[in-house]
Amino acid sequence: MQILVVDDETDVRDLFQQRFRREIRSGEWTFSFAFSGEEALEYLRAHHSEVLIILSDINMPGMSGLDLLSHVKEEFEMPPTTMMMITAYGDDDSYRKAMALGANDFLTKPVDFAVLKEKLAHLLPS
Repeated sequence: MQILVVDDETDVRDLFQQRFRREIRSGEWTFSFAFSGEEALEYLRAHHSEVLIILSDINMPGMSGLDLLSHVKEEFEMPPTTMMMITAYGDDDSYRKAMALGANDFLTKPVDFAVLKEKLAHLLPS
């Protein structure tokens, strides 16, 4: 399962690779990383058929995660099956906006990786 993680904080790559090392090593999940909404769109344009899940931070300089969500839903005929939005602010306004734009889930930072693993496991094709 190919997962694209979008966050302007570059240390997220190390964190995900550490927390999901068993799944990465087994080949169960593959992670790619983009450090801006713009970089994520470029990656998706080149690899959109491979990406099944996008985990995106909402608050990023330039294109926000909500802007990215909107672009993905508009631009791709077959967008990734799941988009989870992640934010440091668990406010109702961000949640409502994300869901209205078509997000499938909403997580707050710091991310509880046990909960995230469980959510991702439920998305695995049977």
